[in-house]
Amino acid sequence: MILFLDFDGVLHPDTAYLIKGRPVLHGEGELFMWVPLLEDVLSSHPEVQIVLSTSWARDFGFTRARRYLPASLRNRTIGATWHSAMAFEGEYRSRSRNTWWDLHNRYQQIRRYVERAGLAHWVAVDDQPHGWDAADNDHLVQTNPDTGLSDPAVIARLHRLLETGS
Repeated sequence: MILFLDFDGVLHPDTAYLIKGRPVLHGEGELFMWVPLLEDVLSSHPEVQIVLSTSWARDFGFTRARRYLPASLRNRTIGATWHSAMAFEGEYRSRSRNTWWDLHNRYQQIRRYVERAGLAHWVAVDDQPHGWDAADNDHLVQTNPDTGLSDPAVIARLHRLLETGS
């Protein structure tokens, strides 16, 4: 089972911004404040592996983005929907914001990974429901950008989808 994980609007409110190359949360709370809720859910699902579907992988690179997670989640993290090789496809360059990844919505980024990896069992936790194909809605745990994983209904849906193998 693969869990596609967004950071902003999931692990903390969607008010994180880059200031001098560092992420800063504007407003109440702190970065990654809801990580313990995800750790709790995943504690009963050791088979779940994480793929980062967050823009942090694009902005910081996979290794650095993964380092923001605690060891319990970092050790499960096997990849990202963004890969630096995407910056060199055809005319695209690493500093450009014209890569395939940048020009497609979150669902399309995840769907591309699902198809390339031949995944049957996967779940995505994200606050961006735009563009999701109705056929894949049963794989989406949609969060509110302000409350992320702190919403008990979101945690219940995540538990349910992980139990059923989505």
